Amino acid sequence: MPNWAEQVTAIATAIGAIGLISAIGAAIFASRQVEETRIGRQAEIAADFFHRWSDTQMVETRRLVAAYETPEAMRDAFVRHLAANDIEAYVMLRELDYFEQLAALEEYGAFSFEIIESLLGRRLVDRYELWQPTIATMGEATAYPLFERLALKMQSALATAT
Repeated sequence: MPNWAEQVTAIATAIGAIGLISAIGAAIFASRQVEETRIGRQAEIAADFFHRWSDTQMVETRRLVAAYETPEAMRDAFVRHLAANDIEAYVMLRELDYFEQLAALEEYGAFSFEIIESLLGRRLVDRYELWQPTIATMGEATAYPLFERLALKMQSALATAT
């Protein structure tokens, strides 16, 4: 029969083991909660961001952009509008700014690439290719760099998937 010191040690060890298992369980639960919160936040940001694509101002921008037959025609019109300080130049820039903001959110972890790939995929690459001649004429090597990186990343992901 174990003496009282051995019994106390056994009970303390059992309590310590239960405490350790409880702490591990709590840590796992907390990490799941953090992940669920992150996913919920991304879903909320995604819904808001993609809702912006269909708001009145972006529809106005997309209609203006769609009026040009080719990326080069759009570039030429943008250059004319910008030189004349026409409102159309700033309306057109909304779309570029939209994609630059989307790319920034993805790059800094507020938005997962997988969500963008699911919702936009090839369309993102197509929009970048449409805008590329216009971006190139802006005279800055760094004009819309995040949009460019995101489009290239998407292009690579699409090429790998096929």
